[in-house]
Amino acid sequence: MDSATDKRNEIINYISLRLGSNMVDVELDKEHYDMAINQSMIRYRQLAPKADAEGYVFLDLVKEQTDYILPSDVRTVRQVFRRGIGTISGNTSTNFEPFSAGYLNTYMLVGGQLGGLLSYELFADYQKQTMKMFGGHIMFTFDDATKKLSIVRKIPVDGEQVALWVYVKKNDQILLNDDRIFPWLQDYAYAMAKFTLGEAREKFSQSYGPQGGSQMNGAAIKAEGQKEMDGLIDELRKTVDGSDCLTWILG
Repeated sequence: MDSATDKRNEIINYISLRLGSNMVDVELDKEHYDMAINQSMIRYRQLAPKADAEGYVFLDLVKEQTDYILPSDVRTVRQVFRRGIGTISGNTSTNFEPFSAGYLNTYMLVGGQLGGLLSYELFADYQKQTMKMFGGHIMFTFDDATKKLSIVRKIPVDGEQVALWVYVKKNDQILLNDDRIFPWLQDYAYAMAKFTLGEAREKFSQSYGPQGGSQMNGAAIKAEGQKEMDGLIDELRKTVDGSDCLTWILG
């Protein structure tokens, strides 16, 4: 996997050559190229589902503490899973459920002799029902700006570990090394650089000289850059980057 710096330099070289560097004077500095690449990353993360990765994070609960700050790359929390069916297990207690132990001994360890799919289905339904009745589900709120997870429950003991079903932000290196995402980031950065160049030239659209001066093409370049950015955003709606298609939309 190439480093993020190598891929960014590749994009800078792509933009520079497409704008005619080495043939004409391109009035962009490295800061402008970096800004264009950063804006393409920001725009992609804002619009593309593929910018996030599904994963799990383990969290140790603390007695009487309901608020926890999650890592900065966590985008959202889907669900909180507990190890047991609802009992609180700490360092000084065990989470033993006799029906589960009996099922394991009778059906799972002697598979092929007793039980069957019906027994498995009934046991799964039993677990769901006990979780509903005895606190197996944990209600929570999550602020994606502050990354604060608030557990809506009193935690009586230390040590219970829960699993958080989360979506985390992919880092720059992963996005830049994705063969389906990289072309989009490259073209959007190019369009943003062209738009920036057009804005600068538009401010000095007329230059004066001994032979009457010349007219700058800032407005035309700016319009081209905006049109290309709009077209690339439309491509994201068509999942050109390999993102999952939307199943339905309201509105």
